[in-house]
Amino acid sequence: MKAELQKRTKQIGLDAIKIIEKLPKNTSGWIVGKQIVRSATSIGANYRAACRAKSIADYINKLKIVEEESDETVYWLEIIEESEMLKKEITESLKSEISEIIKIIVTTIKTLRSKKLNQQ
Repeated sequence: MKAELQKRTKQIGLDAIKIIEKLPKNTSGWIVGKQIVRSATSIGANYRAACRAKSIADYINKLKIVEEESDETVYWLEIIEESEMLKKEITESLKSEISEIIKIIVTTIKTLRSKKLNQQ
């Protein structure tokens, strides 16, 4: 499961890079593009770091960062859509994938917290 999520979270960053290449070549496009690439690539980087966590608490903390960066990336995709920089059809697939990742991460965090409480 971890290897699959590493692959999927890395692909999110790669897909975001492809999307920003389609943004308008103006100040707004550049600023939003920079933000989305930063947050989208951070999803995979932080998930990879989580896989190397030293403890359950460390793992949970790193997964929370993945959740936050994922949510931020969805925000920037919504900005792209709502400002009409790109059509929704271009961003829809990436938003859907990120939403699935968020669900997996949130479920994992809840499960780990539950296990941690039961061990105390």
